[in-house]
Amino acid sequence: MDTEHQIEELLAPSTETLTERAREIILHNDDVNTFEHVIVSLMEICDHDPIQAEQCAMLVHYNGKCSVKRGSFEVLNPMRTALCDRGLSADIQ
Repeated sequence: MDTEHQIEELLAPSTETLTERAREIILHNDDVNTFEHVIVSLMEICDHDPIQAEQCAMLVHYNGKCSVKRGSFEVLNPMRTALCDRGLSADIQ
């Protein structure tokens, strides 16, 4: 196989890439949950470090929503469910 065909194969998207679109959990603002509750939930469920969790909580508060985790639907859905079980408002996009 010549170099041109090898490069084309490397650059061509694989079928996995086309079928498994990256998703993200979007956390929405509410007037019920405290910053502390949101921060602890993000650390425990989404494996955020304290600074990352605090920054996400601030973004949710001031912007109304924030992407808090990216990945496949299969990985994100249990996390979204756990966030919702704690009273937070989250969806997957």
